[in-house]
Amino acid sequence: MSPASGFGMDDSIAPPKAILLPDTALLYVSDYVSFVGEDRHGRVAFALDNNRGQDGESWQAEHFVVLHDEHEGWIALEGSGSYRNSTRELATIPPSSFFQVEGMPRTGLSITSHPNNLTLTIQPIPIRLERDHEGGRYWLGSAAAELQWKDRTLKGRVIYEYFMMPEFNRLSRTYWGLWKHFQGLYLTIEGLGDLYVHSQESDMMAPLVGNVSGFLVVGEESEPLQALQVTLLDHEQAWGLYRWPSAWGLNWVNKTAAGRARLEIKEFKAMGNWVIGGFGMGIVHGIVHYNGKEYAVYGLAELIM
Repeated sequence: MSPASGFGMDDSIAPPKAILLPDTALLYVSDYVSFVGEDRHGRVAFALDNNRGQDGESWQAEHFVVLHDEHEGWIALEGSGSYRNSTRELATIPPSSFFQVEGMPRTGLSITSHPNNLTLTIQPIPIRLERDHEGGRYWLGSAAAELQWKDRTLKGRVIYEYFMMPEFNRLSRTYWGLWKHFQGLYLTIEGLGDLYVHSQESDMMAPLVGNVSGFLVVGEESEPLQALQVTLLDHEQAWGLYRWPSAWGLNWVNKTAAGRARLEIKEFKAMGNWVIGGFGMGIVHGIVHYNGKEYAVYGLAELIM
């Protein structure tokens, strides 16, 4: 796709390069898109996780999708689950009967789902945070975006997350302790910008994604969060031997100011439960105090316990 008028390229968006993957027969790649936008009817949050992998001569692909309307709650969408990776595609997202993806993150993306009557158009995504480890690659960015859903046009922001790891494929193999207390917060700060934070305790994931990490975007300028502290303030008992985090306190400093936030899940949906852990999504409300001002926060939380 070509960028819509009104959005210029900045120096942090380099010309697109071919996506080079490690030469291995065991590989996993994921693109995660989290959108928050609004129109005159209210706010909508939408998330789409696109996963694919190779294990020898076996190729896999999977979507996970959620949508939440501020007034109607969680909306059932079609497309979550595994599908055939008939094109054996890993560098880009394999097409399915539910979602078709055009473009590249660094130059702009268009995600269309005819069964769900939606199209998400994302402007070029600059890298806000990145890490590499033993051939693996992890980076995050954010950009302006527009969601066409039914007869609504919602303007907002996307936080994008790319994860690639060689000698690993969770779609074909089982890894005990893969996820441990993962808490990912994909948020929009009204009148300020984007806020992404994650906290997790998996030793397997830590070398690539880190234990505690995040970024703030103010006026399209990236502000890595330094001395970031994520404090769990409250929780809810799950249907099993674990608890769901439900409120957090954040404290950080960056190159221009210090910030703090108090965040709370207002609506939560459990997506999976395996007794000793689970997977769920939540709608987050909160307040950010930054540079002497107070801002409202809204967005999505992804929890993997």
